[in-house]
Amino acid sequence: MNESAQGAAAPETVASTVQPVEGGAPQQAQQPGGFGGTLIFIVLLFGIFYFMMIRPQQRKEKERQKMIAELRAGRRVSFAGGLLGTIVEALEQTFVIELCPGARVEVARGAVMAAADEAEPAKQ
Repeated sequence: MNESAQGAAAPETVASTVQPVEGGAPQQAQQPGGFGGTLIFIVLLFGIFYFMMIRPQQRKEKERQKMIAELRAGRRVSFAGGLLGTIVEALEQTFVIELCPGARVEVARGAVMAAADEAEPAKQ
């Protein structure tokens, strides 16, 4: 009878500490700003780069092109490669430059980086 008494006993109930979540599925955290905030940040970053780097470089290149257009024979110039010379003849696309007495070369106008100052003494 002991065996039948144990088998007929009611099963023990276990208390649960898990509380049900209201609304069913857990909610995802919302990210502040989203796509709009990122877009504004990218536009601001591009604006800073434009005004700090691109625009001054464009202005400097425009001044260099103007200086090259105004160069005439007899003017001392320096080149991208570091050479210094005197313009002998200004052609449409090139300059004929005299590097030293008797040594003349023809270079593209775009190779001129700067006109040497008149106050700067000629180095020989």
